[in-house]
Amino acid sequence: MLNLVWEIFFNPWSPTGSWMVIKSIILLIPLVGILKKNRRTFQWSSMIILLFFVEGVVRFYTESGYSEQFAFGQILLSLTFFLSSIYYCKYTR
Repeated sequence: MLNLVWEIFFNPWSPTGSWMVIKSIILLIPLVGILKKNRRTFQWSSMIILLFFVEGVVRFYTESGYSEQFAFGQILLSLTFFLSSIYYCKYTR
């Protein structure tokens, strides 16, 4: 949801939003496996979430205002998911 709101309403590149909202679809791909608690899904989705972490770090240091705050939120959420998925994979091993 953070990604959708950020790209639609608060995107600094365009006052009417951005086509970058399509990247939110990537987050929906592993959703079914995560809800079913599939260990393999947690393993490969933890690698995908690192792309969102990198994007958050880059945008945190290059943008200002609301986008900087959204980027910080993206960093926190991606790190939380990454660490949680690693812990879950270790726990279910």
